[in-house]
Amino acid sequence: MRVRADRERCVGSGQCELLAPDVFEVDDDGAVRLLQEDPADDGAVRDAVQQCPTGALSLRDAP
Repeated sequence: MRVRADRERCVGSGQCELLAPDVFEVDDDGAVRLLQEDPADDGAVRDAVQQCPTGALSLRDAP
């Protein structure tokens, strides 16, 4: 799976970082930064995407 993050939509709530800290980080600018674009298919990553309050995160199948 491939994760995408829209930094323009991100409000830096940090929910993604709490759920999947190996994949997401809220940087000093207060926006999400991807640590891995192609993580293993992990329930925590899917939960983080679903729980993003602004919908800044999305998933798609890796090429």
